[in-house]
Amino acid sequence: MTDMTHTSPSFLRSLWPDHRTVWRWHFFAGLFCLPFVAFLSLTGSIYLFRPQIDDLIDRPYDHLPAVTAPSPSQDVSAALSAVPHSTFLAYELPRTPQSAARVIVDHNGDAIRVYVDRTTHHVLKTVSEELRFERVIFKLHGQLLLGNAGSVIMEMVASWTIILVITGLCLWWPRGQHSLAGILYPRLSLTGRARWRDFHAVTGVWISLFLVLFLVSGLPWSFVWGHALSSVEHTVGRLTSVQDWEIGAVPARDTIAGHPAPGPSVPDMPQTGTAGMNMTEMDMPRMDMPRMDMPGMDMPPAAPSAPSGPDLTGLDNVVRTAQTLSLPDPVLVTPPLEPDTPWTVRSDTQNRPLRESAQVTADGHIVSRRNFGQKGLVDRFTGYGVAAHEGQLFGPANQVINLLVALGLMLMSVAATILWLRQKPAGQTGAPPRLPSQRAGLIATAILCLLGLLLPELGASLIVLAVATRLGRHREQTVARKNG
Repeated sequence: MTDMTHTSPSFLRSLWPDHRTVWRWHFFAGLFCLPFVAFLSLTGSIYLFRPQIDDLIDRPYDHLPAVTAPSPSQDVSAALSAVPHSTFLAYELPRTPQSAARVIVDHNGDAIRVYVDRTTHHVLKTVSEELRFERVIFKLHGQLLLGNAGSVIMEMVASWTIILVITGLCLWWPRGQHSLAGILYPRLSLTGRARWRDFHAVTGVWISLFLVLFLVSGLPWSFVWGHALSSVEHTVGRLTSVQDWEIGAVPARDTIAGHPAPGPSVPDMPQTGTAGMNMTEMDMPRMDMPRMDMPGMDMPPAAPSAPSGPDLTGLDNVVRTAQTLSLPDPVLVTPPLEPDTPWTVRSDTQNRPLRESAQVTADGHIVSRRNFGQKGLVDRFTGYGVAAHEGQLFGPANQVINLLVALGLMLMSVAATILWLRQKPAGQTGAPPRLPSQRAGLIATAILCLLGLLLPELGASLIVLAVATRLGRHREQTVARKNG
């Protein structure tokens, strides 16, 4: 039997990568990821306060004279007339008696939100869902306004950021240092590069856990990983009909309706800030974008057009029943796909564990109700993660914690950039030079292989890097032999 006390020190060292190798991996991962991390921190900080921003933007439409005789069906008819050649998509329950009706209609695959005065049934404002402020920030944050291509890029960034965190923790790990200064708190007495090193390392270690949670909770939205997760869930038979999160670039129309468009809809395309607006002035004379977003504008009714879509008979009954359910705002009422089938009432709150839906008949009878606890295990796990990611799981405290993490990420990114610029030679990347004895280590190699299997983009990029490195070394050897 081999005596473990006589294990070769060289064998133990071979299990772990040397310090220079870890440093090089951390450097190159940071060079790729940090610009995106800073961008994600900025856009994420804005999106954290989506409820407050939405309330501020919609303030003019939530302080109207109180309605005495509401008629949702007339509100929908007014919206359909204001957007010619459209179909009814959803009715959002007014939050207060002073709130305008929000009617969402489908115009050639583009969801159009129409604000209607519930007393006069005059249209106050029309705006494409794809052009709403929160929607633009959402697509900037997760897709870089590039659709599924942007989603794949951000998934690649998330994968390599995990490598960045792991290597950063390895470099931070104290070796023979007894003081906690520079480990758990920065040494403010230092100046120059040493101070920025402390800011980078200490901030990074405190927020690393939150950062990994953010990355993992964001993966279900990404194009490749999200579809893989959806396929696994579908295989075990627990995939919900209305996904509580978007996988890749999904048109707002499909998210609101709860199902893909039956006909041609807005395809996945690079988003340029006018996503989904495939309307022409001839098609929609009242959808001139500079005018539609002017708060409080009293827009005269457009020429009536024959409302298309489902029979609105029964909408008033369904809305009255929906108001008694006390679901968290916003609450959407969507029409049935087939005649003589129930309407759907569902909460679309960002705090996904509070979401609930109900099937209601045209006469206002509740057929069934479904809450968050009845969803599949993957749906529930993802729902908690997404709600925490968006800062809505446990109220304002969640927003504050996420904001502090985002600010920490920006500080860490700035500190790393300053360190890099100060030490890099002019005209060079400043990467730590590779040593002849450089080793990756068996344990590190195993971890990389495991992460490569779990994160497809990371695995593919590691294969490309391995091939490129091998070719580069072969070329260097060939040049050396020729010169020799």
